[in-house]
Amino acid sequence: MSLVLLILIPLLGAVLVWLAERWRCGLARGLSLVVLGLEALLLWQVPHEAPAGGLWWLQFQTEWLPVLGISWHFALDGLSALLLWLTLFIGAVSVLASWRDIDQRVGFFYCNLLLSVAGIIGVFLALDLFLFFVFWELMLIPMVLLIAIWGHENRHYAATKFFIFTQASSLLMLVAILGLVFVHYGQTGVMSFDYGDLLRLQLAPLPAFWLMLGFFIAFAVKLPMVALHTWLPDAHTEAPTAGSVLLAAILLKTGAYGLLRFTLPLFPDASAEFAPLAMGLGALGVLYGAKLAFAQHDMKRLVAYTSVSHMGFVLLGIYALNDLALQGAVMQMLAHGLSTAALFIIVGMVYARWHTRDLRELGGLWSLLPRLSGFTLLFALASLGLPGLANFVAEFLILAGAFQRDWPITLVALFGLVGAALYALLLVQRSLWGAAAPQAKTHDCSAREWGILASLALLLLVFGLHPQPVLDMVQRPVATILAERVMPNTGGTDQVVQRESREQLP
Repeated sequence: MSLVLLILIPLLGAVLVWLAERWRCGLARGLSLVVLGLEALLLWQVPHEAPAGGLWWLQFQTEWLPVLGISWHFALDGLSALLLWLTLFIGAVSVLASWRDIDQRVGFFYCNLLLSVAGIIGVFLALDLFLFFVFWELMLIPMVLLIAIWGHENRHYAATKFFIFTQASSLLMLVAILGLVFVHYGQTGVMSFDYGDLLRLQLAPLPAFWLMLGFFIAFAVKLPMVALHTWLPDAHTEAPTAGSVLLAAILLKTGAYGLLRFTLPLFPDASAEFAPLAMGLGALGVLYGAKLAFAQHDMKRLVAYTSVSHMGFVLLGIYALNDLALQGAVMQMLAHGLSTAALFIIVGMVYARWHTRDLRELGGLWSLLPRLSGFTLLFALASLGLPGLANFVAEFLILAGAFQRDWPITLVALFGLVGAALYALLLVQRSLWGAAAPQAKTHDCSAREWGILASLALLLLVFGLHPQPVLDMVQRPVATILAERVMPNTGGTDQVVQRESREQLP
């Protein structure tokens, strides 16, 4: 029942926050933090380990539409728990970051923010594929509203583009889900959308490939992967600060989570055959995102393109298909969520003071805003993978694991580290040094702003110096993802890697 409450609390809280605006705008902000705090307390109370020999820390299942084989099936393991903690933390950061920025329809703004958080939590918990699709849609619609209502000048164009990309890819995933269900019905005579039932399907190579591709494209759009990423810079640039933070730190991770939780386990052989192409696309994304980030003058657009580069590392690590790279991919999801959220918040702070994000019109911030400039330098260094911070650990694990699988592709991705240094130093040099920007009389970080950035910096430092707790949380899920996988080796023959039986899954 705790898993159901994790979804119900933000859903009910969203309605309450919307109604609270009638009495007082500030009440909506405070109630949003209270709702997220209750979520954190509830998540802290759930078991933090699985029963002996099991994968799931906690499960809940009851019938919904039994005729169609649809149930309310939620489960929590180390991977989903880590992402839930990230979601709640970033949700609270988004509320605090928008505390002064949103002054119109405040209750409705925080209502949509909490609805999006509820949808994301449902995505990370749902094990019925129909239910997963419902929450997948639920998290997107409030984000479209956040962009369209509270965004910048071209917000309607960006929201429409985001909606079209996400809905088209979601349709592909729905078709693939229905394909799996009908195959299951043909083999067993029973309709079922349940994850455990669909895992046991025996699929012919060609249907497996096309069904896998439907899932892959849907998740790759959200990741985002090169060629499917063009919605991202517009959505980020036009979204309000809280929308950009939530989008970069959490929504992009749902794409990576979908690949890990559904695409690899449901289609092991097809995924293994597709892996070299996926790794190549990941390496291309690392380079392409870095190149485009280096070419930007808009600070927000620059940070947006860094997400394409960083999430390219995630795609590379996922399809390296070994423990080291998969753990690195999860660590990269966490590190990117923290560092990029911080950079978007900094961009919002700069825009609030100068009403511009153009690097050609900024400069000399270090002499004007030393505290904000210090945080900017720190998070820029985190973005380029400075040793001692979580981003370095993540990229090292990904590259080490990917090198074992395909060293030529990994060498290509290595050049992305050079690109990261270029765009990070460009951001620092143009914004912090040089002639002072106009409107020089302004205030440095407030206590609220300092607390937000300091908490993000502290977490990056802690996970960079002591990443083992994160790796321990995801060790079991990673081992399960790699269970009974047929992986092509470099000698041209197939090597069966069997770590544990899928029979341990529901």
